[in-house]
Amino acid sequence: MNSFFRQTVFIIFLFALWFFLAESGMVNSYLVPSPARVFEAGVEMTVNGKLQTNIMISIMRVIYGFIITASAALPLAFIFYLFPLLYSYFRGFFAFLKSIPPLAAVPLLILWFGIDEASKIALIFLASFFPVFLDTFNGLSQVDKKILEMGDTLDLTYFEKIYYILIPEALPSIITGLRLGFAYCWRALIGAEMIAASSGLGYMILDAEEMARIDIVYLGIICIGVFGLVIEFTVLRLVNRVFPWMSCEGTHK
Repeated sequence: MNSFFRQTVFIIFLFALWFFLAESGMVNSYLVPSPARVFEAGVEMTVNGKLQTNIMISIMRVIYGFIITASAALPLAFIFYLFPLLYSYFRGFFAFLKSIPPLAAVPLLILWFGIDEASKIALIFLASFFPVFLDTFNGLSQVDKKILEMGDTLDLTYFEKIYYILIPEALPSIITGLRLGFAYCWRALIGAEMIAASSGLGYMILDAEEMARIDIVYLGIICIGVFGLVIEFTVLRLVNRVFPWMSCEGTHK
């Protein structure tokens, strides 16, 4: 809890500064609405159910996209580590894909998958795949060769070396990749919802901007930030509890 408090001190300061600037009239009330106005917008959207609906839709999209990403990126990283010759054929293609911003593929994704959920899930996958894949692959590549040789002297089988050596040694990098991948899921989702969606937090922000409801824009941004903070704190606590020998406090990139 002390660590959580230290991480939120600056955020609390920003909210206090926001309150002061808005209430003092030093800034345009349209550009920076008061916290009370944003709170009223939140109450209004909570009462009519729109806020909860948009939040749940965005969360479910992120969860589906992240599960698909992890299911593809983790096994592929292990396969390419175990078969480096195979990876040599894909290295250039992966470097090409990695350099393309996922949002640039939105027109193609809409053309291929339509404006339904499939295009949004595909965008989430493109945005979050490489952080998970590359961190996992690099973590496996950095495993000390002497430890692997020790496994040979103990007559460990192929799969035993993976289970007892490779996975534990690469676990910090794998977890870092998953955390980064999950963060990229949120970023890509909001962009996708702003372009082709009729629900979700991204759509809510864009719709509010078109309706000149800057208070709802602030509300949507705050919701995204709060969820990111809560998820980050929850994941850190879970990892430190399940893997107490690891310290994930400083694995930010």
